[in-house]
Amino acid sequence: MTVARLDARFAALKREGRAGFVAYVMAGDPDAATALRVVQGLPAAGADIIELGFPFSDPMADGPAVQRAALRALAAGMTLQGTLTLARRFREGDGQTPIVLMGYLNPILTHGIERFATDAAAAGVDGVIIVDCPPEEADPVLAAFDPAGLALIRLAAPTTDDARLLTVVRRTSGFVYYVAVTGVTGGKSANAAAVAPAVERVRAASGLPVAVGFGIRTPDQAAAVAKVADAVVVGSALVDAVADAVAQNRDPVAKVLETAAALAKSVRSARTGGS
Repeated sequence: MTVARLDARFAALKREGRAGFVAYVMAGDPDAATALRVVQGLPAAGADIIELGFPFSDPMADGPAVQRAALRALAAGMTLQGTLTLARRFREGDGQTPIVLMGYLNPILTHGIERFATDAAAAGVDGVIIVDCPPEEADPVLAAFDPAGLALIRLAAPTTDDARLLTVVRRTSGFVYYVAVTGVTGGKSANAAAVAPAVERVRAASGLPVAVGFGIRTPDQAAAVAKVADAVVVGSALVDAVADAVAQNRDPVAKVLETAAALAKSVRSARTGGS
């Protein structure tokens, strides 16, 4: 089962006594070849897990930076199939770093749920976050994912009460993604003091590691959250690095990997209070 890669990575992080760094980038941004080079460089830059967005025209949970990244990728011709091809090409050179896809249900339905599960597993994908798939509607997805060994990773938020949390974490695997702030990505800043009890609550309810994202852009913010979470997710800062390089007519790869390395260094240097 491909989910074993996620379990192994979090077990290694626990042994090392630190949080993981999860780097989010958009597949195909600004084009397929450049995005592949970015993803291939992320592990050496310090990414413990790669979160690969697949572009969609109506990304409701994403802020302006990620929305622009999706539009750049779509304009360059990226599709869900292209995202799977990117993942497969990355996996040809890296058998250890977990890959989690993040996106929306519509492209998966268009692809076909069972076909998507089979294709994703074959490409070396370990888990999928489907932002707009509530637990009550997830049974067809789980029916396809479970046999393929794909983790369905769910989101919990500050508005998720205890009763709802039990529903959210049911049949979740890999880890739980805790959304540190209400609203969209790249908006408000995460507050580590407020995140800490929420992480403990989600971890207790799920029995799984908790990765915290949304509102984390700087190395200092990442380090603060790394002290209380099992992993720290950063996305907007990395896709902004792509946008900045494109605007300056420069190769985005070096800029993204430099940004990722600074964030990873901060996460690695902060002792985690994880389980």
